[in-house]
Amino acid sequence: MTLSVKKPPGRSEAGPSAPDDLRADARRNRCRILEVAECVFDEKGMAASTEEIATAAGVGIGTVFRHFPTKAALLEALLVGRLRCLVDEAEALSSSGDPRAALFTFFNHMLEQNSSKKAYADALAAAGVDVRGATHETKKELGAAISKLLASAQRAGTVRKDVQVPELMALMAGAFHAAEHATNSHDIATRALGIIFDGLRPEGAARPRARRAAGKPVRTRAKSARDSS
Repeated sequence: MTLSVKKPPGRSEAGPSAPDDLRADARRNRCRILEVAECVFDEKGMAASTEEIATAAGVGIGTVFRHFPTKAALLEALLVGRLRCLVDEAEALSSSGDPRAALFTFFNHMLEQNSSKKAYADALAAAGVDVRGATHETKKELGAAISKLLASAQRAGTVRKDVQVPELMALMAGAFHAAEHATNSHDIATRALGIIFDGLRPEGAARPRARRAAGKPVRTRAKSARDSS
């Protein structure tokens, strides 16, 4: 089961909030550049130029450079923006009445965004940017939001209590890695997530049982062996 999420106001889906000292028109231009840049990079890959983005956004290249002096700065804003949107989503889901479904929904959405986030991070690393440093604060916020989701599911008794965020993220990384390298990658990664979440059930939690025909007893191995002798 997955849940729909209403995105909180105040942040562009394409990136983090604009600086407070920007004029309204400059703020609109910045948001427009981020939104268009995301579409251009998704369509043409990380090799797309800032000139292409300026043209698609309907602004001059000077406007792009005023907000983002380098292409790396633009990519960094997009990557941090993606992470901040995940923080907002996790916080919105934390009030769900079905904490286990909320946790599963959140990681499904992380899976959907994994390839584009990785592409931004790889491009930044190739440009010499310290990706870990650039995303450190936002990832701390994300870790705290995931911890809140996990704790909610554990309090509800739907996720085993000995699991912590580092173990959970390591398991998710395995599913995301499958999505990067396997044929039918999204289907495989989605099934991997399902298996992981099944394993997160508390010990003794109800699991589906194998069905048998009505009125027919289940034969044990010992009885089957006697019958065949």
